[in-house]
Amino acid sequence: MTDKIKQIPYAIADFPRLRRDNCYYVDKTMYLEKLERYAHFLFLVRPRRFGKSLFVSMLESYYDLAQKGDFDRLFGNLYVGQHPTGEQNQYQVVRFDFSKTNTGGGSLEENFIRYCGSVLDDFMFKYGGFYDEDTKRRYSEADAATKLNILDPYARCMGYRLYLIIDEYDNFTNDVLNSQGEGKCHALTHADGFYCNFFKLFKGMFARIMMIGVSPITLDDLTSGYNIGTNLTTDSMFNCMLGFSEMEVRDMVEYYRSAGQIRQTADELIDLMKPWYDNYCFSQRSFGHDPKMFNSDMVLYFLNVLVTTGHLPETMLDNNSRTDYDKMKRIVELDKNTDHRLSLIRKIAEEGTITFQLKDTFPAETITKEDNFLSLLFYYGMLSVVDVKRSSSVYGIPNNNIRRQYYDYMLENYQRHSGLNLYDLNGMYEQMAYDGQWRPALDHIAEAYGRNSSVRSQMEGERNVQGFLTAYFSVCRFYLTYPEAEIAHGYADIFLLPDFRNYPEVSHSYIFELKYAKADATEGEVAAQREEAERQLRQYATDAKVRQLQGNSTLHLVCLQFRGWQKLAFEEVDAVD
Repeated sequence: MTDKIKQIPYAIADFPRLRRDNCYYVDKTMYLEKLERYAHFLFLVRPRRFGKSLFVSMLESYYDLAQKGDFDRLFGNLYVGQHPTGEQNQYQVVRFDFSKTNTGGGSLEENFIRYCGSVLDDFMFKYGGFYDEDTKRRYSEADAATKLNILDPYARCMGYRLYLIIDEYDNFTNDVLNSQGEGKCHALTHADGFYCNFFKLFKGMFARIMMIGVSPITLDDLTSGYNIGTNLTTDSMFNCMLGFSEMEVRDMVEYYRSAGQIRQTADELIDLMKPWYDNYCFSQRSFGHDPKMFNSDMVLYFLNVLVTTGHLPETMLDNNSRTDYDKMKRIVELDKNTDHRLSLIRKIAEEGTITFQLKDTFPAETITKEDNFLSLLFYYGMLSVVDVKRSSSVYGIPNNNIRRQYYDYMLENYQRHSGLNLYDLNGMYEQMAYDGQWRPALDHIAEAYGRNSSVRSQMEGERNVQGFLTAYFSVCRFYLTYPEAEIAHGYADIFLLPDFRNYPEVSHSYIFELKYAKADATEGEVAAQREEAERQLRQYATDAKVRQLQGNSTLHLVCLQFRGWQKLAFEEVDAVD
């Protein structure tokens, strides 16, 4: 029985291998009939680690006539195996993965052309039986662009149907943009740039095209060469096509639980994963109707560790998350005028939501404009649709995984000027967690806040204090930090929930309520703020969910008052008046 248990396909993006090696597969094949009806030339953007490469590998296997003999093995027990579209195994497929074009010792163009030529050589090796010897000879001697020019008229004359799939279509130019700047990227994708010229060859050549990536920048820049794609990115019909719904995660957990591989219930594991991996919505029309989506790679990471070791992961974050952080950082710091973009990052982290006009496409040279920059954060998965008000989308941080990346970036900027010793602070956090001594850490952070002169000019009150505090609490290993936690029909400014899973002996939990008084506030105004904070904190303490989450720990209710940039008073409040 053990040998028959399906493997968890963490980091596997090869569909035939996944099916051959008896891996668990979340069936997404029901979307093939929808894609066929929608349009012939398709374009989709999704964040990294959302199952894009596995999806296009599945597309290739379904439409590739060379894999016709494997149809039953690959698809027989899946939706499309029971409901084939009639297009299965009808195409000669060209599949590029442009994340592989940046290797080699040559120039950008040489590496790109070499890679494309290699893929097209593999194409002819697979389908050589359909072409005559003279065509194959000329083809073998040609460069990549010429290969396509040879292939196109012959396939058209013979009635061969060609399907083009491009995975990571924008990876090549995104790397150039991040490392060499907008000017170099513009040269590749405009006018006679080799990248643009290569895309011109696609128009009219392929019966179907699927392009998939992480941003719409390159597509906009390439419109002079390729302008026939239909953008599926924010279409509600395809909101759930990539990633996992809660039901799909639940089914997976139940499978491994019934197989004896895990002992936790689906409810227990979903409660752990949901705050970290869930809450992605890519379409305004889907909000409130379709399920929010989990990051599929992160779910597989979590379950792979659990099933393989028998223990929950020590950290909820896969190391691959750092790539997203580095990408965001490079975009924020793309030019010398980073202050406005940094203020937008701070606003999102401190307030949780932001409203802007999402842009479907935009050229690289306008990436630093506010709406374009915020749109890029959405496409990278750093923002998600979290509400709809008056027919307008409200965007926010989807989960703790992404929130941590925002705070990491803010912390990096704060650390340049605060002079705060994180080693000393970690020792103070230990005192908070095990001894209930919260004042040393709070005083230490407050002092750093007061001397953080580079941030001071941009501070606007309570939100900025909250962002500064939360950024530093985010590195505390003993707690899960929840800013603006919804508790007892209100929103607690900061809730420090003990990480009992990794530190079961933590015996103190905290709710902090922040009050910010202007420098000229009267004593009466300050006193009124404190009374309000006390009332709010006592209300939070009555919440049944708080009592459940705090476990056996002692809950501390703390009012933090600031006047201007300085600490005014930090006082603990009794739960009962």
